[in-house]
Amino acid sequence: MTPTLEDYLPPGVTIDDVITMMAGGSAFLAVVAVWHAFLRREIGGRRLRELATRRQALRHDYLHGARKRSSILTSTGSMRQIVDRFNLLRTSKSEAMQRKLAQAGWRSSDALVRFLFAKLSLPFVFGGISLFLFQIMHLYHLPTTTRLAVIMGSVLVGAFLPDVLVKNTIIKRADKIRKGLPDALDLMVICAEAGLSLDASLKRVSEEFGRSCPELADELAITSLELGFLPDRRQALVNLANRTQSKGIRGLVNNLLQSDKYGTPLAQSLRVLAAEFREERMMRAEEKAARLPALMTVPMIVFILPPLFIVLIGPAILRVIDALSHM
Repeated sequence: MTPTLEDYLPPGVTIDDVITMMAGGSAFLAVVAVWHAFLRREIGGRRLRELATRRQALRHDYLHGARKRSSILTSTGSMRQIVDRFNLLRTSKSEAMQRKLAQAGWRSSDALVRFLFAKLSLPFVFGGISLFLFQIMHLYHLPTTTRLAVIMGSVLVGAFLPDVLVKNTIIKRADKIRKGLPDALDLMVICAEAGLSLDASLKRVSEEFGRSCPELADELAITSLELGFLPDRRQALVNLANRTQSKGIRGLVNNLLQSDKYGTPLAQSLRVLAAEFREERMMRAEEKAARLPALMTVPMIVFILPPLFIVLIGPAILRVIDALSHM
């Protein structure tokens, strides 16, 4: 006897009950969808509150020297004591490392303390772990020379790991800023044509780019604040170029400095620069498209041609083998 759908249902449940429950669920989902569509959300108000809170945090950080701390991070007091004991903050490389950390987006003094502590402790941590695994636990039966080489390699990895992480973060952040800069320049042109000053334009652009490109928004917001309280406006623009180390930002800063020096209209200079960045973005896209055939050659040779040869030549080879075997 062929089983029916009712055989798979729980006892006491019929097909009519299932259809009724599905219809009720569909009606409930339809009501929820309609209610969700007509629900009025205060997205603009929430976004304005978030931007206001962010501006206040930036202003408080730069005017009062406050430190932003996360609730999940432990206090850096013990780290600072160890770093101060070895006088690592007074070395000549600490200022250069502070600039690199600022380029990576870590501007607080605690960031330098954490970096120096990691630079000091990670070689001992990695070396101790590898020593415990290979020398004490004998995780792998390796010769003595190989074990020593692995332990020394772990120490070197721990020594250079913080520098590599900072360098990679700087490169990724600069790439994100480069991608968001053309659109930001277009918006700055609109703000300048509307009659806004440079600091007001930067502030407005930072508010609009808070979600799409927060890295660029942070830099522009900081520059807007520095234009307001630094005695030299040129220094605020130079600080922007030093913090980002991006060619696009450097071109923008040079353009703004020349506009301020020679009295060129801000909207006109920004429009020319925006057109140049749009052309550069198009050239980058065309360059990637032109490189695509060369990049696809190796995958085609490795993954497509061998199966194609097998399909085309395989039957003939099998027939030849059968013929030779019958002889």
